[in-house]
Amino acid sequence: MSTERSIQLGIIGAGNIGNVHMLGFKQMPEVNLAAVTDTFLPLAQLRAQEHDIARVHHTPDELLADDSLDAVIIAVPNQWHAPLAIKALQSGKHVLLEKPMGIDSQTAKQIVEAQRESGKVLMVAHQMRWDWLPLQLKEQIDKGAMGRIYNAKAGWMRRKGIPGWGTWFTRKEEAGGGPLIDIGVHLLDLSLHLMGSPKPVSVFGTTYAEFGPKKKGIGSWGKPNWNGYYDVEDLATAMIKLDNGATLTLDVSWAVHMNTDSNSFIHLMGDTGGASITGSSGKLLTEVFDQTVEVDLSKPENDEGERIRMNRHFIECIQTGATPWTSAVTGYRNNLIIDAIYESSRTGNEVKINWEV
Repeated sequence: MSTERSIQLGIIGAGNIGNVHMLGFKQMPEVNLAAVTDTFLPLAQLRAQEHDIARVHHTPDELLADDSLDAVIIAVPNQWHAPLAIKALQSGKHVLLEKPMGIDSQTAKQIVEAQRESGKVLMVAHQMRWDWLPLQLKEQIDKGAMGRIYNAKAGWMRRKGIPGWGTWFTRKEEAGGGPLIDIGVHLLDLSLHLMGSPKPVSVFGTTYAEFGPKKKGIGSWGKPNWNGYYDVEDLATAMIKLDNGATLTLDVSWAVHMNTDSNSFIHLMGDTGGASITGSSGKLLTEVFDQTVEVDLSKPENDEGERIRMNRHFIECIQTGATPWTSAVTGYRNNLIIDAIYESSRTGNEVKINWEV
C-alpha cells in the first residue's frame, strides 16, 4: 500500500464507541473515513451524514469485500470480535479492534494465528496506554527511576455502574463476563505494560454477582432490557503472579457498597521508587536523604489526547509495518489471564497459565 495517499478506513459498528473512533480519525488528514456499516442501518446512515462518509454498506461482509479499503475499525459486541477480525485480516485489511480482543482466550488465539498468516497489522484499542500520565510514568520507569517493580495494585471500582442491564453487556455468552473483561482488561493491560510486560505464571481470583441478579447497581451507560437477563459478575478480585517474581492485584466492580470516586487506579511499587495514578492525577514517590519525596505529574499544555496518539500509532504501524504496542499477542495474554481468573473463581483453586503463542 502506498503511503502517498490517504489511508481508506472502514468502520464496523456505528454505536457510541464506533462514533468515538470516527470523531478521532476524522481529525487526521492522512485518513479518509470511507465506509461504515451497522446492524441497525439507519444509525450507519446517520453517522455517514455526520462524518461525511461516502459509503454505507448493508453488512460487515459487504464492507470487508470493499477492495478500496485499507483498514477497518471493529467496534461491535465482544462475541463478534474474533469472527470479524479474522475475516478482515483474511480479506487483506489492517484492523483496529476494540477491547477485549477476544471473548475468551481460545478466540483470541485464533486472532493471533490469523494475524500472523495475513501479515497485516492488528492493534487492540487500549487507549489508556496513550494517556499523558502513563506515558510520563513509562518514560521514568524505562530510565530506572523505580528500580525493580515487584508489586502493583490496580483497579476500577464503580459504585453504581452496571451497563445495559439485560443486553449483551450482561450476558456471558455475548460479552464473556462482566466488569473484569469490560473495564478490568484496561487496567490489566496498562499495569503489565508499565511493569515491563512480564509473563503471567498463575492466578488466584474470585468473582461475585451480588447486585446484577437483583437488578440493582444500574448505571447510566446503555439502555436496559428488563426482559433480558444477567449472568455475569459485578465484582472481581485477583492476584496474578508473574515470571519475574512480581505480583499484580486487580480489583474491579460495576457495583459495590464502597466509598469510591469511580476513578481507575494503579499503584506501582519498586525497590527504589514508586508511582500512583488515580483518575487523571499521578505522582512519583521516592526517598532522598532518608526523607520521603513526592513529585506531582503535570499534564502538558495543549495535550492532544490519548485517542489521537493511539490513532496515530495505528496509522504509523500500517505505514511502516511495525508491531503495535497493543498487539494481538498482548491481547491474547490479557485474555489468558482473564480466563484464568474466571476459572479460579469457579474451582476455588490457583490456576497455572500455559503461555504459548
